[in-house]
Amino acid sequence: MNVRDRIARRQSAHQHGGIVVDREQLSPVVHRQDPIGRDSIFEQLLDALEAVFDGGLPEPVTVVGPAGSGTSAIVTALFDALNDRFGAPSRSIGTTTRAGRTEPVTWFVTVDGRRVESAFAFYRAVLSVLSTDPVPESGIGTGDLETRLASRLERHGRRAVVAIDHHDEPETLGYDRVCDLLEPVGDSVSTVAVGRGEPDDWSGTTVRVPAYREHELVDVLTDRVSTGLAAGTVEHETIRELAMWAEGNAHDALAALFTAAVSADAGGADRIDESHVDQAVAAVPDDGVHVARPLALPETRQQVLGKLVAIERADRPIREVADEIADRSSLTTGTVTRFLYELADRGILERVTLQQTGNGRRPSTVEARFPSVVFRSLSSAVDTEPSP
Repeated sequence: MNVRDRIARRQSAHQHGGIVVDREQLSPVVHRQDPIGRDSIFEQLLDALEAVFDGGLPEPVTVVGPAGSGTSAIVTALFDALNDRFGAPSRSIGTTTRAGRTEPVTWFVTVDGRRVESAFAFYRAVLSVLSTDPVPESGIGTGDLETRLASRLERHGRRAVVAIDHHDEPETLGYDRVCDLLEPVGDSVSTVAVGRGEPDDWSGTTVRVPAYREHELVDVLTDRVSTGLAAGTVEHETIRELAMWAEGNAHDALAALFTAAVSADAGGADRIDESHVDQAVAAVPDDGVHVARPLALPETRQQVLGKLVAIERADRPIREVADEIADRSSLTTGTVTRFLYELADRGILERVTLQQTGNGRRPSTVEARFPSVVFRSLSSAVDTEPSP
């Protein structure tokens, strides 16, 4: 972020009041163009991709790291920068050389596995980077998109490096499936698998990303605070305590910072104090899931989650919770109940057994495994859901 942007943010803060200058800058789903504290990882990944600098394709690579270590941010930032250097449309692919060939182009594509669950969606995501023309969302078949991809890469000197992010999470296209989908253009494409672990039977290059060290996470939070909050609203010691609590997980640290800032701002406070931080830390589940996962769900399921986290549900069985959500929406109790069980099976919610008061099956309820304040703040589906 340049100096002019920083000045504009400070001016906005003083004009509009409140401690939050730019909520997006605090969001755990927003990646910086230059992730902090990851220089050595960038070098390792560039080493693995070295072949592109000689006009070739690298061997398959996997980028592996624990939750909140920044694997997605690293790959996204690096691929954006490589596209500026090697890809189109910044370089004209129609320019003809004296030998009669088009200028070589290598595209770098990051596909978010959380938002791609079908072959059609995968091909469309890849084509959206390779093609300057709009890619239809409907009205054509998967085979048509596969043909378009093959046509885009058939000319000499056209290549693509495709990263499938979160390949090992539930309900995403696995790495093997992605390789199958790319097999028709295999001579022109290389792959990068990004996730918590290596693909099955992996024998290629692995770039390992460690959890953030405490001082690195302090730097990450300080950077976000400098652009997301008004000056002087949070003490450095508070940032350090958040970094210690998060134990190297940048997602959890940013989710807690975001929650504390929203809480303080909503209460009209002029700074984030210990009570805001304590409440925020309690609102981020232990060993939870990234908030991007519920944000990637279809709109109706996001609406159900939004209502779920807004109601009192302690010691209430799933059926009662579903009844109240249904009363506040256009959905039936049966549909809400099905959604809740489905989301529990996917790990976005957790089923918790309640104490039994009589004979028969012990009832259970559900709890969110994601930071609920962050989710409600960022979900457009929750903000725009119809009134009951």
